[in-house]
Amino acid sequence: MKNRLMIIGSALIASLFCLPAMAQPVPGQGMGPGMGMNGMGPGMGGMGMGRGSRDCTQTPNPQACLAHQQARQQARAACQGTTGQARRACMHGQMQSFDCAKAGNPQQCEARKKVYQECQGQPAGPAFRQCVQQKMPPVDCSRASDRARCDFHQQVRETCKDKLGQEHMACLRAQFIGR
Repeated sequence: MKNRLMIIGSALIASLFCLPAMAQPVPGQGMGPGMGMNGMGPGMGGMGMGRGSRDCTQTPNPQACLAHQQARQQARAACQGTTGQARRACMHGQMQSFDCAKAGNPQQCEARKKVYQECQGQPAGPAFRQCVQQKMPPVDCSRASDRARCDFHQQVRETCKDKLGQEHMACLRAQFIGR
């Protein structure tokens, strides 16, 4: 009986010591070039940080998804040598040259580009986002697959458009939970 407990105890202790070593990634398995301790790999930095490439075959409009991915890739290539605020400005400028004819909703794409141009003088962050929120035209719900849902979302946007940051998110949550 004592031997059996010793064997079980030894196995348990050995597994506890080996577990952290087994959890460590093996170079070359699942790690791309340039991936270090921070988890940053190719295509993981800059705007949209932490998101991988989306599978466009699973989207409602695969052509628009592919066009958007291609535009982002071109913007990253054009802004490759920049960092920080300069990179953000470069990426913004590059994305402004996106061809809206390839977008899923060309009218909304053009409206967004126009509003971004109007709000360009605002400092980046909450002031810019609020400017965009207030100047964006309402979405045309006549072509929506679920008209009632689209109308409700538009009503919620209108209700919460004058709020910023956490207050804006709380307003959105309250509207959707109260439904």
